[in-house]
Amino acid sequence: MPDLEHSGILIYAQLTRDEYIHTVFFELAEKAKELSKKLGNVDVNAVILTRPNIVFKYKEAFENRGINKVYYFENENFKNYNNEHYSKLIINLIKQIKPEIMLVGATNQGRDLAPRIASSLGTGLTADCTDLDINENGKLAATRPTFGGQLMATILCKTYPQMATVRPKVFKVTPDDMFVQTEFINCPVNFDITSDKYSILDFKKTIDSNIDELDSAEIIVAGGKGLKNKEGFALLKKFANKIGGTIAASRGAVEMGIAPSNIQVGQTGKTVAPKIYIACGISGAIQHTIGMTGSEHIIAINNDDSAPIFEIADTGIVGDVFEILNEYLKK
Repeated sequence: MPDLEHSGILIYAQLTRDEYIHTVFFELAEKAKELSKKLGNVDVNAVILTRPNIVFKYKEAFENRGINKVYYFENENFKNYNNEHYSKLIINLIKQIKPEIMLVGATNQGRDLAPRIASSLGTGLTADCTDLDINENGKLAATRPTFGGQLMATILCKTYPQMATVRPKVFKVTPDDMFVQTEFINCPVNFDITSDKYSILDFKKTIDSNIDELDSAEIIVAGGKGLKNKEGFALLKKFANKIGGTIAASRGAVEMGIAPSNIQVGQTGKTVAPKIYIACGISGAIQHTIGMTGSEHIIAINNDDSAPIFEIADTGIVGDVFEILNEYLKK
């Protein structure tokens, strides 16, 4: 039976360093409205921490995604993420409004923030989910890969709020058609946040400036162990640039040291859903495919015609990946 003391769904709305709402929030909002219907149309609310005069820039975005209430905290220091301050404010808010479910995007920030919130509240957290549902008892049923991606486990949380982090690009976003009149609630920052234990002196992206964010890429060209060396990945990058794509890698390629870990796709990397995914020299182990099966069209290039990647590919090319990529580059 549902807990009568707790009600509603709360979503963490993460701001990027450029002060845009991370796209995973809109994916979670869409799924949350679906869960809400199964719970009797409970409220779907959001919490966001921003610098002053930022939150109302996104008024229409919240309204068009069907968000009933936005709890916002404002302070100039929120330009930079701080686990201690963010978690303390969100924990205090949760204790006041008592949501039944809290959802957080499994971004780098979300993966850092959610465990601290769950631990402080003494509640459970299902991490890196690939699906969410409400079971016959009105409980959040959170599904995630386990045993190295060999199995999918559906996990129930016995305590409240029931918490889950969800990978970006797992849920699709449909056109804005869930309009509500969103209520904005300004929450006080009721403790001194100027005396940080540490301060950020500078911020530099470690990702290659030529590599677009995989989360938003429409064309991804991914390389595996079949590319053999860094020269192979240089060829992959040249091909990707020619077709306006973004490069990615399998775990095998990263472990070989021929690709950086920040472009890894799969169970221990990113989940992506581009329009076109070109897998070059990738065998198709489930640990990799679990991160890219949401792609609209999958093209596989491999010299092994029995490679598992061909089982999920829409188009398969059997042959030497170097010859094929070079041939396409000529054209």
